[in-house]
Amino acid sequence: MLRLIPFFTTEKQLIAALKRGEGRAHKVVYERFSGKMLAVCTRYCANRDDAEEVMLDGFMRVFEKIEQFREDGSFEGWIRRVMVTESLMFLRKNKQWRQEVPIEDVVVEPDYAWADTAVNENDLLRIVNQLPDGYRTVFNLYAIEGYSHAEIADMLGISEGTSKSQLSRARMLLQANLKKLEQEPKMHQQLGQHGYYEKTARKAAY
Repeated sequence: MLRLIPFFTTEKQLIAALKRGEGRAHKVVYERFSGKMLAVCTRYCANRDDAEEVMLDGFMRVFEKIEQFREDGSFEGWIRRVMVTESLMFLRKNKQWRQEVPIEDVVVEPDYAWADTAVNENDLLRIVNQLPDGYRTVFNLYAIEGYSHAEIADMLGISEGTSKSQLSRARMLLQANLKKLEQEPKMHQQLGQHGYYEKTARKAAY
């Protein structure tokens, strides 16, 4: 006799199944959110293999801690916060987020008119990933995730001043690298519309 696999028609049903420990629910959650969550982890762990490892650890944490999810908020947002936390734990464990470069090496005058030129999202992600780990971490937490400098300082065990300094230097490097990229021959097809990450990162760089 054919056994019917339960189908989750609502997010509430899916979460309830997760809390019961149903493997089918684990699979559905992974298939539904893994693409987005890998993108989140990749913004912190520039190495793809590291990002995939962090993402898998993050999903394991989601399944283990699902009872902690308060269902009055966004489930995807909660998963995203778990992934950010796992990424920071990985960077802290490997002592990567403290990397810096001398400020005199990256000073550049902001060019606000140039900020509206077209650079596609893949190129923008690439140059963000080229930032030193400390700069990239603070930039992502502040500009993309929306944390305050006080929250970032608490998460990373640094001062608010250090967080602000890291963000300022990240912006300087981004401005310089974006300008270099725009001056290169365009070997890629420009996108007709910018995605959320592209628009947010570009705005935050200036």
